Amino acid sequence: MKITDVEAMVLDTGKNYPDPNEAAEAHGVRFVALLKITTDAGIVGWADIETQPHVGKGIIDAPSGGAIGFESIRAALIGENPLEHERLWQKMYRYLAYYGRQGVGMQMISGADLALWDIAGKALNQPVSTLLGAKYRDKVKVYASTLFRPTPDDMKVAVAEYLEHGFQAIKFGWGVFGYDLQKDIALVSAARAEAGPNVELMVDAGWYGTSYASPYKPRPLRDWIRLVKALEELNVFWLEDFIHPENFAGYAAVAEHTTSLRLAAGEQLAGYEAFERLAEEGKVHTLQPDLSRCGGLTVGRQIADLALRKQIDCVPHAWLTDILKAASLHLNAYTMNSLYLEYNVSSASLLNNLCHNKLEMVDGYVAVPTWPGLGVEVDEAMVAKYRVL
Repeated sequence: MKITDVEAMVLDTGKNYPDPNEAAEAHGVRFVALLKITTDAGIVGWADIETQPHVGKGIIDAPSGGAIGFESIRAALIGENPLEHERLWQKMYRYLAYYGRQGVGMQMISGADLALWDIAGKALNQPVSTLLGAKYRDKVKVYASTLFRPTPDDMKVAVAEYLEHGFQAIKFGWGVFGYDLQKDIALVSAARAEAGPNVELMVDAGWYGTSYASPYKPRPLRDWIRLVKALEELNVFWLEDFIHPENFAGYAAVAEHTTSLRLAAGEQLAGYEAFERLAEEGKVHTLQPDLSRCGGLTVGRQIADLALRKQIDCVPHAWLTDILKAASLHLNAYTMNSLYLEYNVSSASLLNNLCHNKLEMVDGYVAVPTWPGLGVEVDEAMVAKYRVL
């Protein structure tokens, strides 16, 4: 079996992110990057990638310059055996050596890796969790992943809606959070009051701003430490991604002041070494590799193994379509101590309807796919409807 085509696609949902001051569910990303790898056996692998899709497409399609280190992913993969995903990961990494080892280059490598795992599972008629070598569970608890609402009353309304849908855990993030310490505490307090004591709440603070006029969020560490104490009193499960991704010393400084609250981070990091530093230098309690950014399942499995050795948690970041959810479910199944699947509740019709067999939540859990490969079937009519490049 040989790879015959590698195709990057850009889909447009038609709507931008809303104003953070709106009291509504976020629409989600406007543009979505998809990757399709085709083989001469008729087996196709898919991935979605949380990146800037137009830039990512250039990483796949770039013309050859005649030198390793400046090549495209397409050039690295055409004609290769897709079952050799470890060797192909290393080949792609070297083909992009001078420009793509981090950022969008690594993100597109991650997508290609996910599509290769999808092909391998389909070729061997096995779900990816079996190929990873372990399946410790058949279902994974999910948390509703949403944005902060602008007022305490809006927070209560949102919590009530998620509880009505059956969620047992909710994560609020970004939006208006992170600018005013007292307002932050008031928003989380309202959520806890509505949720009651038994629903797990998480906070995703976001390390940069959401306003084009001010893309900064320069809160000092001592104020994050003050917030940690308040969040512990409110029995918040974790605080996520609240300072610069590479400020490992900053994470460690805040970690010293936690007792029950976990610090979680990693969605914007790539490569095993960065997560090793986050665990060892940053002292975080929960690693959050995004499989469409960190290096794919090939690296994601290494990160899960690292977390196991360190006796900390690994919870994949998975805020995109059901393709990424499915890949993350397989890593959750592989992980000996799995906490959650991130469940995107955005209102965009594309993000939760890209696949024929949707990943449905039942009583707060989603089943690990058992179909071959990633276990979801992309609806190519939906792809055609939204595709612009």
